[in-house]
Amino acid sequence: MNEVGLHIRDEGTGRPLVLIHGWSCPGHFFQRQIEALHPYARCIVPDLPGHGKTGDCLPLTIEAAAVALHAALAERNLTDAVVCGWSMGALVAYAMIERFGTERVSLVVAIDMTPKVLNTAEWRNGTRNGLDAEQNQHFLDAIVPDWPKLPAMIATRLFADDLPAKPELWEFARTEIVKADPVLLRPMWASLTGQDFRELLHNFPVPFHLAAGRRSQLYASALHRWHAENVPDFQLHLFDRSGHAPHMEEAARFNEMLLNLLER
Repeated sequence: MNEVGLHIRDEGTGRPLVLIHGWSCPGHFFQRQIEALHPYARCIVPDLPGHGKTGDCLPLTIEAAAVALHAALAERNLTDAVVCGWSMGALVAYAMIERFGTERVSLVVAIDMTPKVLNTAEWRNGTRNGLDAEQNQHFLDAIVPDWPKLPAMIATRLFADDLPAKPELWEFARTEIVKADPVLLRPMWASLTGQDFRELLHNFPVPFHLAAGRRSQLYASALHRWHAENVPDFQLHLFDRSGHAPHMEEAARFNEMLLNLLER
C-alpha cells in the first residue's frame, strides 16, 4: 500500500503494464494476465477505491483513483507504461492522463468501454440498454437494498450474450462480486456515470487500442465506429467469442495482444 492508501499488486519485471479493473471486479480479475505476463512485464495492479484491499481508504471517486494511481507510478519512478483499463478502469486511465499528461504512459488499451456511459438525446453510444440519467438514479437508489440479487446479474452481463459462459468463469465472477460492499460501490458508480471523456479522446496524446467483445451486452458496434472516426492513432481489436470481459473469455489471445504491444 502506498502513502495515499491505494493497494497495489506489483509483480514481475520488464516494461510496466498497468492493469486497472472495472466496477465491482477488483484487481484479481486480471489474474490470468498476471500469471501469463509477469515474466515479460512489471504488472502494476491496483484495487481502486471502494474495491478489494483499498476499500474506503480513499475518496470514492474516479478522480481520487486517478490521483492515487499516478502517485503509485511516480513513487516507483515508472515510465513507458502500457496502461490497460477495463470498463471503469479505462475512465481512471483517462482521468489520470487528463490531469497529469503522458510522461509515464506511452500507450493505452481500453477494454470494452465508452467515454460516456450515460445516454442522452445527442449521445447514443453509452450502454446499449439505453441507460440515461433518470434510469441511472433508479439504479443508484437500488444498489444497496437490492445487492443480494445483483452479483449474479452483473456476472451474467460480463460475458458474451449468445454463447454459454464457462461455468467456472461465471462462478468466479459471481462469488467475487458478492464480496464487494455496495455502500462503497454506490458512490463509485455515481462517479463513473458522471464522467465524459469524449473531448479528451478527440485529442488523445498516445496510441489508443480498444479491445472489445463482439458479443458485448454493454456496448454496441456503433461505439467501435465512433472511436475509429474520432480518436487519433486508434486500433480496434475485436474478440469474436467475448462479451465485456475478453481478458477472461479469450485470455490467451488477449494476453498475446498485450505481449505484442509490450514488445513494440
